[in-house]
Amino acid sequence: MVPDNITEMVTALGNALRRKGWTVSSAESCTGGGVAFAFTSIAGSSDWFNQSWVTYSNDAKMRELGVKPETLNAHGAVSMQTVEEMAAGVKHKSDANVVVTVSGIAGPGGGSEEKPVGTVWFGFICGAKSETIKQVFAGDRETVRLHAIAFAITHLLAMLAD
Repeated sequence: MVPDNITEMVTALGNALRRKGWTVSSAESCTGGGVAFAFTSIAGSSDWFNQSWVTYSNDAKMRELGVKPETLNAHGAVSMQTVEEMAAGVKHKSDANVVVTVSGIAGPGGGSEEKPVGTVWFGFICGAKSETIKQVFAGDRETVRLHAIAFAITHLLAMLAD
C-alpha cells in the first residue's frame, strides 16, 4: 500500500506531467522500486510514467545505466557522481523528459562515518535542468525508504513548478 500523502503527491505529479505532455522514468537502488510502485499506484499513470530500473548492485548500475566503474571505485554507489551517471543513463535509454534516480543506505547496516545509515543521494533531470541532492533521513529501514520516496516525488513536483 502507498501512504495517502504519497498518493496525493503522485496524483499532482501525474497531472503536472500530463499538462506538459511529458513522461518520467526512474532508476532506484535503496528504494527497490518504491518510486515506480508509487507512480503505478495511480490509475492512468501509463499516460506519463515511461519505465524504471531497479539497479541495486553496482554491476546492474554499470550494465543497465552506464555508470562507470571508475565512478563507483572512487565515490561509491551512494554518491553525487553515481546518481548523476544513473540519471544520464536513464535519460539516454528512456528519452523521458523527467528523470529521478535514488541511491542510498537504508540500513540497518552499511553506514559509515562519512555516509551514515539514512544517507540518500538523488539525481534529477527536468527538461533542461538537472540537480543532485543529498539527504540524511532518520529512522529504521522502512522509514528511510518511505522518506526517500516522498522526497523524490516532492522534489520532482517542485522542479516541474519552476
